[in-house]
Amino acid sequence: MPPDQPPIPREALPPGWGPLDCCDDRFEYRHSQPPLELVADRTAADRSHPGLGLCRCWELRYRYFLTDQTITEVIGRVSTRRAAVKGALACMERVHDTVSTGDDPLEVRDVLESVPLPDLVPDGLSQSSP
Repeated sequence: MPPDQPPIPREALPPGWGPLDCCDDRFEYRHSQPPLELVADRTAADRSHPGLGLCRCWELRYRYFLTDQTITEVIGRVSTRRAAVKGALACMERVHDTVSTGDDPLEVRDVLESVPLPDLVPDGLSQSSP
């Protein structure tokens, strides 16, 4: 696939979603209402669990817009670009299916944080249970 071609074809996107930017190490999609952006960036895996032996992973984030500021939150990290594409599409579908308006950023956050991501990369900073 050419690097400037979106990884998810337009016909596979849920209503209201469209591609914003795409390159080898990043892709972004925008939702019209609520105004929301999903971003997947290839990044260093320095915060992942050291036992995985990863040097790079993909971080999924979302941005939403308040009247005077832009808020960016991390959804999670996944091990491959394919998992990032699947995770982004799952987030888009969940927003389409469950978020009725964009008036409540907490509703959007709760919905996106509940999406199960494929190939989730465990955070190496969190404490492990005994």
